[in-house]
Amino acid sequence: MTEKILSVQEYVAMQPQLAWRRQLMRAWMRATFRLFTKITVTGTENIPPSGGTILMMNHISSLDPMLCMVTVQNRFVVPMTKIENMHIPVLAQLIRFWGAYTVERGEVDRTALMNSIELIKSGAMILIAPEGHRQKNGMVQPKEGMTYVATKADAIILPTGLSGAIGWDHNLKRFKRTHINVHFGKPFKFKTGGKARVSRDELAQMTEEAMYQLALAVQDEGLRGVYHDTSKATTELLEFVNI
Repeated sequence: MTEKILSVQEYVAMQPQLAWRRQLMRAWMRATFRLFTKITVTGTENIPPSGGTILMMNHISSLDPMLCMVTVQNRFVVPMTKIENMHIPVLAQLIRFWGAYTVERGEVDRTALMNSIELIKSGAMILIAPEGHRQKNGMVQPKEGMTYVATKADAIILPTGLSGAIGWDHNLKRFKRTHINVHFGKPFKFKTGGKARVSRDELAQMTEEAMYQLALAVQDEGLRGVYHDTSKATTELLEFVNI
């Protein structure tokens, strides 16, 4: 049986119907994590209670999306997942149950871009890892997809730093709990001056400024990578948001 492919409008419209599933699955994930991790969460006062938001995370392990989905408790996080995950039987079922949306990595996936923009405009919080792939040796320069989506949707951006999750699977095999830190930094928006189209130079500067805010949220300084020198952080094109 062929799986129905939803239009962007259909996918956005179905979000309220997924609330009970997400509530159930979040409780299950939280209980499961307690068995093999100890999670310290800080900066929860920075989580916007409503409004179109991008949760921007650094990516260090396979647990990262679920960590964000579990630790944000005042609303639901809508993640995107690489389309290859839909071919992994159990994982695919969990993805469908939560109602995540897929992205074709390595190319411009216009459906994923439109899903992201329209979800934000509808008031949802979506999850984006701007670096794309996992970076166990520290943050790297990303592409500008997240910045493009944020400027098109006038999104609030919540920098979310993850530390400690590397090696959780090896610890699990040794029946050792993994100590993980999740820190929510200061939320901000990009200053576009009301322009519908932002220049490439401005997109590049916005991206760099956002990545430094993400680096500041990463509590393990060894994971900040090319953004380790946070004294270089500028905020010329950022506007911080009061929650």
